[in-house]
Formats: sequence, structure tokens, C-alpha cells
Amino acid sequence: MNWDRFKKYNYEFKELEFGIDISRVNFPETYYSEMQNRVDAALENMDKIEKGAVANPDEGRMVGHYWLRNSSIAPDENLKNEIEGALSQIKSFVGKVHSGEIKGTSGVFSHVLIIGIGGSALGPQFVNQALMNPRGDKMDIYFLDNTDPDGIALTLSKLDGELGKTLSIVISKSGSTPETRNGMLEAISAYEDSDLKFADHAVAITGEDSKLSQFSKEGQWLEEFPMWDWVGGRTSELSAVGLLPAALQGIDIDAILQGASDMDVATRNKNISGNPAMILALMWHYCTNGNGDKDMVILPYKDRLMLFSRYLQQLIMESLGKELDLDGKVVHQGIAVYGNKGSTDQHAYVQQLRDGVNNFFAIFIDVLNKGVAFVDEVEPGQSTGDFLNGFYLGTREALSGNDRESITLTIENVSANSIGQLVALFERAVGFYADFVNINAYHQPGVEAGKKAAVSVLSLKTKVWDFLKSNEGQSFTTEDLAEKLGETKNCEIIYKLLENMLINSSKYVSKEAHKPFFLSSYKYNT
Repeated sequence: MNWDRFKKYNYEFKELEFGIDISRVNFPETYYSEMQNRVDAALENMDKIEKGAVANPDEGRMVGHYWLRNSSIAPDENLKNEIEGALSQIKSFVGKVHSGEIKGTSGVFSHVLIIGIGGSALGPQFVNQALMNPRGDKMDIYFLDNTDPDGIALTLSKLDGELGKTLSIVISKSGSTPETRNGMLEAISAYEDSDLKFADHAVAITGEDSKLSQFSKEGQWLEEFPMWDWVGGRTSELSAVGLLPAALQGIDIDAILQGASDMDVATRNKNISGNPAMILALMWHYCTNGNGDKDMVILPYKDRLMLFSRYLQQLIMESLGKELDLDGKVVHQGIAVYGNKGSTDQHAYVQQLRDGVNNFFAIFIDVLNKGVAFVDEVEPGQSTGDFLNGFYLGTREALSGNDRESITLTIENVSANSIGQLVALFERAVGFYADFVNINAYHQPGVEAGKKAAVSVLSLKTKVWDFLKSNEGQSFTTEDLAEKLGETKNCEIIYKLLENMLINSSKYVSKEAHKPFFLSSYKYNT
């Protein structure tokens, strides 16, 4: 690559111990000036958001995750006090748990079970793994983040005999998220099977007067922490959602917040070259032609950052994947995100990245401090960390050599401070990019549509079950059932439901198989 271009487009932010190199993105010298009007508008809109403007017009909500790491910029005193009060509540509660003042039935809490999904789990999971103490955390953390019975059973089996020392945190803003509710009910059953009272081991993180809030108050749970409607799930890591689990684990949450706040200061800079999030958003826009033409591949060269791509999938894809823009025009925006870690992926999909379809741009994350291994040298003069660095630099060269574009982010260490910086950097870049393409980054109508469709399917399942039960011993094909239920447009779903019942409720549902498959019939038996 051109050394002169590197000298110009490798930006170092010494005060942050952070760098961003965009020299391997092939934008023209005129690109900044061409985008200046959009940059100015994005900066102005971001300033309005931080001052409390309604940034989510569909739901009439402010967007305030920036206030979480600097309550002094909250638009009114009440919000400032709520943020500071929640942080104090977290620290007080965690102190009492660690000291044993608050404890479980079997003694001092030593484990934490997080029950949530999406933004209520991805951020905490990422931070948990990134900042795990190799000498042992104050508390071990486990997650129920799906409604998969086998997955739930597997996680709970790891806590067998330990639930009396396990603090459960149920996280749901509305309190009605089905996956979280199901996980909670499964956990309650597990505690009860161990002759334990769930409420004596449970806290809630939820919205005011939500179903979960009402349930936890009625059950007299240990504590309740707030979730505000001005913080979206995917930007909630620096609220109680992420800070409470991190603090219980033993992570310095003040350092996370300080890192995020420091990055926020840098990303308010009106000069493009002094604003890392603006630089990042501009590169996304250039690489994707402003309409998602290419995917984003996250390649952190650090095992601790393996879950970062999963966290970014929700942050970026839920924020930017939109059918309509703010003017109601159909635009089908979005950037697909995937990735894992280097150098593992050099033995997986880097072959295609280098030689296959050129439909992506890469974001390398280089951590300068490679850590200390057990072996000083694996070859003369070379450590395992040297090999990791070599694979990172080599892969970057290999991609560039075949006209594959990449961005490199450099941090000195994986620390609470740097993790806070990364969270803040990508949150701000998402907001800037959304302004560039005129979309609402702060709602998720597609997610809501999926939830509604799931409710319809479950309702149909009940209809099928009730009909079979009320006609016990009689056999019906899929088409018979669809016609009798007035659901002829849903034959495929009914077939899938019947097959699922056959496996999971075989005590009651049986099948007479025929060819072709759609002539098979099903009946209910007691």
C-alpha cells in the first residue's frame, strides 16, 4: 500500500490510546468535501439528540444513551437525578452482595444468572467475556438468552446444587418479552424444585409499572432497577442492563463509563479528521455506496473480543436495517454484519474474503498488548503473540493485495476503559450513518412484525390442538384441518405445527404416514 496515503489517513488519538486507519479504503481525496454537508447535518442532529430532541418520531421518544455516561448533559434535572440514582443503587446493591449482607438461602451469592434476550443479553455477554479475570471473578455469570428448552436445561444443569447461591437477574423493559418470561418461568421452576424461593434470589431490571415490575413487587423480590423508554435495548449496555452484571462480576464500571464518555467527547469534534466515529461512518457509507452494497466483517485479533461481532450485529443491523426512510420512501437500507476472531477465521472464511466475491469490507481490531503466554518463544525470537500479530498484518496485506478494502481500529489493551470506548464509538457511528441515509436508527418495526407473527402462529397452534382434542380419535390431513379451521392460507404452518406436536407431544398426537407427505393424517389420543 501507499506509505503516503497511510501517513495521511492513519489517525492516532493519543489521549484515548486509540487509532483508526482508513488508508486501505479506496475513497478519493475529494470524498470528505463531497460529504461535508451531510457531515454537518449529522453533527447538528446529534447535538439535538443529546439535548433531548425527539429522535424516534415513530414512538415519540428521546434517545438518551449518551446521558448514561455523563449525566450532566441530560436535558433536565429529573433525568440527571434518575441516572445518578440508578448508578448509586447499582453500587450499593453490589456492595451488599459482595459483602454478604444480601445473600442467598445457601449463603453468599457466588453466581449470577442473567435472564434476557437481544440487547438484554448480548451486551452483558460481550463485556463478561471481554473483561473476565483470569484469576477468578467475584461472581460467575450464566445466561438464559433464548426460549430453547434444551439450552435452558443445559445452563441450569451447570447450576445444579448451586441455585441457593445464585442471584437471578431478569431483564425486560416491557416485562412481556416471551423469551425472557419463559426463561424466568423455567428458572422459577428450577428454584422451586430445589426447595428454594425464587424471590429470595431475584432482581428485576425493567420499565416503570411494567408487567415484570408488578410481578417482582408482588413477589417481594430483592431489588428492582430501572429501564427507561429513552434507552433502546441495543444501546442499553451502559445502563443497569450491562452495569449491574459487570459490577457483580467485579468489573470497574466507572472505568467503562469513563471510556465511553471520553470517546463521546472525541466524537463530538466538528472536524472530520478529529472525530473517529465520523471517520468510521463515512467509511461505511463509502464502502456500501450508502445503500448496503457490501457486508461488514468484524475481525478482532483477540479472543476476548470474539463476541463483539454478535453485539455489533444487533446494534448495527437493528438500527440500520429499515424498509422506509424518514420521508416514508421505500429504501431497504442496512449493512449486514458478521465475524468472529482472528486468526481463527483465517482457517474459515478468509479464503472467500481473499479470493471469492468482493461483497464486503473488513474491520480489523488490533490489540497492541498481546499478553503473556506460558512459553516465551515458540520459535527463535518469536512468541505466540508475535504470530498473532503476524497473521493479522499478513491477512490485511493479503486482502488489500486483491482489492479488498479494510479499516483497522487499534487499542492498547482490552480493559474496562477501552471496552467503554468501543461501545460509544460504534453507537455514535450508527447515529451518524443513519443521518447520512435519512433513516430512523432508533426503532425496530421489523422486530415487532416478527413478534406479532409469532403470536399469530402460537394462536394457530392452540386452535389446531383444541380441534384435534375435541375430535379425539379422528384423523385429519393438514388440508382437512386447514379447511375446518378456516385457515386454508396457512396449510404450511399447520403442517409444521403438526410435525412439531408429533415429536414433542407424542403421548397425545399420532400420525398415519402416507406418500406424498401431505396425505398423512394426524389424530389426538389420550
